[in-house]
Amino acid sequence: MTVHATQLNKAADWLARSRRVAVLTGAGISAESGIPTFRDALTGLWERFEAADLATPQAFRADKALVWGWYEWRRMQVLRSQPNAGHRALVVLRQRVDDLRLITQNVDDLHERAGSPDVVHLHGSLLHPRCFACGHPHVLPDGIPDEPEGGRSIQPPRCERCGGYVRPGVVWFGESLPTLAWSAAERAVRECDLFLSIGTSGQVFPAAGLHQIAAQQGKPIIVINPGEMASVQSRELCLRGPAGEVLPALLARWA
Repeated sequence: MTVHATQLNKAADWLARSRRVAVLTGAGISAESGIPTFRDALTGLWERFEAADLATPQAFRADKALVWGWYEWRRMQVLRSQPNAGHRALVVLRQRVDDLRLITQNVDDLHERAGSPDVVHLHGSLLHPRCFACGHPHVLPDGIPDEPEGGRSIQPPRCERCGGYVRPGVVWFGESLPTLAWSAAERAVRECDLFLSIGTSGQVFPAAGLHQIAAQQGKPIIVINPGEMASVQSRELCLRGPAGEVLPALLARWA
């Protein structure tokens, strides 16, 4: 962690003055739990593909078994992983402010497993598939899938309502974000006293638009990210480092 004590103290002061906090998390916080991001190279059966090539409606129509097999492999990786100190720190933060709205771009449900309720999922969830034809929810069997590390093709289950094929409950490339989730996210940012962005570059739209809304309204913004970040405005603090280290250190300053 490379955050200077002065920055941590200032960020802690901003948080202490805030009653309503909106939090946006991205792939960075999940990566700290060992979950691969879409930028990571694929291996095994998937190595000839880019992740984006498998995450489209067109790919599912062309080869349902290949796409469903990849998502079952991903679901196995997710369920084998555990929430990290960053996820747990957000549960503590919720207890310290009057109103915390947690918005995530991640599809792994690690926030819920850490104890955060009412998470707004902009990109859906790996654990809640639905019918590709009629949208009816599909309940997956309990337990962790036992998939070979190299992956395999698997025919997806059929919808109990219409008999169509079940698809992963995530937002694919080329699809719109869920209307209710996006509206809840926008409302959370417009009503907050402080916007906290964790593990996301803030460059990918439409989620990056939440950062823009906060900036346009003059909200204090705290960004936590291990990578290089662009120059910021006077009302924006960048704390460079992994969420699992920076968030606990930030809470420790706010004693």
